[in-house]
Amino acid sequence: GDLEGANLAFTATDSREVNAAVAGEAKERGIPINVADRPSEGDFAVPSTLRRGGLQVAVSTGGASPTLARRIRSELEESFGPEWAAVVEEFDTARRSGGAPDQAFEEEVSRCLSRLRG
Repeated sequence: GDLEGANLAFTATDSREVNAAVAGEAKERGIPINVADRPSEGDFAVPSTLRRGGLQVAVSTGGASPTLARRIRSELEESFGPEWAAVVEEFDTARRSGGAPDQAFEEEVSRCLSRLRG
């Protein structure tokens, strides 16, 4: 089959028959598979991920609704803009030097996060 030598598989065609056949082969070979049209037949779901430098936020509905996961991620993108890459870098630098971020910087981050709570 097409999965010879594979360690991980995805099936996301527009054919239920093809997806079922690929999923069946993966199961027979013990290969973890993601089945796009029938998440319950798969072994894992792929989250919708927001990345801002070292910041990574993943949203998943366990395969129930990738569209909903994307919508939630899209909302988070507005709250966590590109400037958050620098925020993460500042915290990383402080951690590596054995210190903490500047108090004013830390307070600004806390204010930003509290706005997320509404």
